[in-house]
Amino acid sequence: MFETIGSTNDAALAAARAGDPGRCWFVAHAQTAGRGRHGRVWISPPGNLYASLLLLDAAPIGVVPQLGFVAGVALAHALGALVAEDARLKLKWPNDILFDGAKLAGILLEATSLPTGGFASVIGIGVNCSSYPRDLSRPATALAETGGCATPWEVFLRLSGEIPYWLGVFSAGRGFSAIRREWLALASGLGEPIKVATPAQRFEGRFETIDATGRLLLQDEGGVVAIDAGDVIVGH
Repeated sequence: MFETIGSTNDAALAAARAGDPGRCWFVAHAQTAGRGRHGRVWISPPGNLYASLLLLDAAPIGVVPQLGFVAGVALAHALGALVAEDARLKLKWPNDILFDGAKLAGILLEATSLPTGGFASVIGIGVNCSSYPRDLSRPATALAETGGCATPWEVFLRLSGEIPYWLGVFSAGRGFSAIRREWLALASGLGEPIKVATPAQRFEGRFETIDATGRLLLQDEGGVVAIDAGDVIVGH
């Protein structure tokens, strides 16, 4: 546990390169260099949860991205217990937790090869427990505003209890079909109009499902498009 750190993900990656055996959590009260996907800044004041889990050789390299879905399902169950299983808690592809359409938590999955061989995966998780940035382009919220008030430590205890179970279900990729079913049961926007922005282009259509590898399948006028990564906007 750190009072203040640059980034829990960076600390976990550095520990892996230094020989840490993994299955270790890095948790901080505050971050000075927190980040989200695509290098976006993750504002990290005290009062929220900032935690990263270090895993070594957790799955074959080709399916490591599926760990993000494992973490999403585990985090949704952890938070669901704190909001009385409110149906407004949803998973947004590929890495966000929403409450009533507003971002409550995010997940950043990173990986690196190790000098000794193999590779490390780090699952970074940020949960808005007491506060959230007010100047975002999309709505956000915090547990304190959902009726599910909980301290960062209470959230972490729930999360750290859920993660081992869902990693067991995942079984290094062999059980992704079960993770996929659970993720879809909690998915936001399924069957609804969505927009997806990728680095190369933008898509607009209906969110059909995620496929057996975790890609988003979008139905547009030309047929079904499989998308590996992108930013999703649900609705028109």
